[in-house]
Amino acid sequence: MMAIGVLYEGGCKSERTYLQMTMKCYRGSCHCGAIAYEADIDLAQGTAKCNCTFCTKARSWKVFIKPTAFRLLSGGDAAVAYNKHPQASRKFFCRQCGIRTHEFGSAAYMGGEFVGVFVATLDDVDHSELAGAPVRYADGRNDNWANAPKDTAHL
Repeated sequence: MMAIGVLYEGGCKSERTYLQMTMKCYRGSCHCGAIAYEADIDLAQGTAKCNCTFCTKARSWKVFIKPTAFRLLSGGDAAVAYNKHPQASRKFFCRQCGIRTHEFGSAAYMGGEFVGVFVATLDDVDHSELAGAPVRYADGRNDNWANAPKDTAHL
């Protein structure tokens, strides 16, 4: 079982560029601000949407990172975890405002443990960065995570 996160004294470092990747430290939060985090993300590496029952109902749009790239700054006590079954990632919602901020999971096809950051909760992202980020689609409804579903327009 993965923990909600370790509280971290913030401090985004400056943007770092490695070869063709641009890693940037983003700050994010829920709507009321009770949950706050930092995450090192390279949006050029892509974002994700899937058609599993949760993501479809929630219209989720995420970016996946390694757990070491995610730092919970505040709100561990305000976070409520949910997963439909033991294999599903644990999604964290704010108990006050209901906004989902991140998820923890582990899957071989993801390279092991991961954190999914819901991109709508990134506070300091420029909308042009999100618009330019590639989107990878997964057919989670049919447990076909490596391939896109037939229809993606509704995602």
